[in-house]
Amino acid sequence: MALAAAAGLAGCASNHTPSAPLTSPEPRTAKELLAITSTFNLDYAANDVGPVYARWDARSRNIISEAQYVLRHRECPSHPGTPVTESAVPSTGGWWEVHYSVDGVQLTDYWIYQSGTWRFDLIRSNPEAVPLYKLSMAEYMQAVGCAR
Repeated sequence: MALAAAAGLAGCASNHTPSAPLTSPEPRTAKELLAITSTFNLDYAANDVGPVYARWDARSRNIISEAQYVLRHRECPSHPGTPVTESAVPSTGGWWEVHYSVDGVQLTDYWIYQSGTWRFDLIRSNPEAVPLYKLSMAEYMQAVGCAR
């Protein structure tokens, strides 16, 4: 279930255009991060993955291109349920933990403030998804249950 929710919090876009650069600087506050992550999680739940990918940090973007990420979620849309963002708290090494739930399942994402913007770290937040994005499209579809 957690894998489905985690793999699900990234969405699908039907007429995707590349995501626009984020504006800087954003306030480096828990309030700002909560607002950003609430939108991020709602976008993912609505399968609007362009804005989701735009929030990824560089390390996460090295795993899969935006075009491939969007394509995978267009071909296999996720339906994780309605996310409820609950808290954003500082952790060690500059990381922040964002606690949220999807249909009662408690989840944690990891965010960091870099160059004036809040960035999501896929590798820390959802390590189970990383190998999925390294699969071919057919293997990915099979692994997440969208094989036709």
